[in-house]
Amino acid sequence: MQTNPKIDALQLMLTDLRTRNEPIRHKAAFKGCQPEFQSLVTKLINQLEEELFLEKQNLRSA
Repeated sequence: MQTNPKIDALQLMLTDLRTRNEPIRHKAAFKGCQPEFQSLVTKLINQLEEELFLEKQNLRSA
């Protein structure tokens, strides 16, 4: 099986973003920016998922 460091890094970052990091969420709530914070997390997840998909496609076609 082929390995790809970029795919591994993207998967790790997505796992990290999907994990509820309570201290960070508490800070966002305290600063009054929880909705904006969650919006950015969602946007980042979507971007990284797209990049992961494209990287996997490139690996398959190589």
